[in-house]
Amino acid sequence: MKKTIARLLVALMASLPVSYASAVEQLKVGYVNTQRLFRDAPAAVRAAKKIEQEFSKRDQDLQRLAKQVQGLQETLEKNGVTMAEPDRRAKEKDLGELSREFQRKQREFREDLNLRQNEENAAIIEKANKAIKQLAENEKYDLIVQDVVWVSPRLDITDKVIKALSDPKDGK
Repeated sequence: MKKTIARLLVALMASLPVSYASAVEQLKVGYVNTQRLFRDAPAAVRAAKKIEQEFSKRDQDLQRLAKQVQGLQETLEKNGVTMAEPDRRAKEKDLGELSREFQRKQREFREDLNLRQNEENAAIIEKANKAIKQLAENEKYDLIVQDVVWVSPRLDITDKVIKALSDPKDGK
């Protein structure tokens, strides 16, 4: 009995590499480059332009305010020594207030911009995940991965996903 079990185990162990190799050969794997997806997908390009338009006026206002701060600072550096003490203090106070206002508005701008970018990215991710799932089902992929250290170019299906996202029936 022990010899039969031992022979069975040896036969089983010997067949494992063959069955493992055939299982790996049958496994269909794909890779999606998310950075390229966010850079090249039409939805991502549209979202970036949309955000740029939404925030361009605030960005210009911030740039004007930065120039005011810089101009006031340069005036104080050039003429501060020759100014009357009350005038210099008033200018320094104005500079401090203007500088704080600029920093506050800049912080709010960054927070709002990040929030808006995250909203658009979430929508793109949702569309991309649907496209990836559909592609996996249609082309019978067993596994699709993102963000790997290294991948063979033959496994990269990013172009297919971008094409699927570009499809007009996708609902832009």
